[in-house]
Amino acid sequence: MKPVFEFFIKLCILSVILWGVIFSAFGSGSVDLHSLFIAWAMVVANTVTGYLLFEYAFDKESALFTKVVFGGLTIRLLVLMVLVLVVIIKDLVDRHDFVLSFFAFYCIYVIIEILGYQKKNKQKKNTA
Repeated sequence: MKPVFEFFIKLCILSVILWGVIFSAFGSGSVDLHSLFIAWAMVVANTVTGYLLFEYAFDKESALFTKVVFGGLTIRLLVLMVLVLVVIIKDLVDRHDFVLSFFAFYCIYVIIEILGYQKKNKQKKNTA
C-alpha cells in the first residue's frame, strides 16, 4: 500500500475515533463543539500540508529536502499562529475550549505525521 494512501486512511480513522469520543463524552453541551471543530480543522490542514510537503521533498536532493521540510514547518507554524490569533481576536470561538482542544489535537496529529514520515523512510529502506 502506498504511504500517502495509508497516511490518509490513518488520519481518517483517527478523526472518526476522536470525534466519536468527543461526541460521547461532551455531546451534552458541556463544551462548544464549534470551537473544537475549528481547532481540529486547522490542525488537520496543518498535518496534511506537512505530510504532503515531506512526500514532495522525499526523493529530492538534501538541500532542497531541508528547505522544503523545515521551511514548510516554519511557514506552517507562522500561519497557524496567525490563524489562532485571528480566531481569538475576532472572538469566533470559545477561547478556553478552542485553545485546549487545539493543543490536544496538535499533539495527537503531530504523532500521526511523524509516524507517516517513519513509514515512508522504512519503506524506502526496505526497497533499497
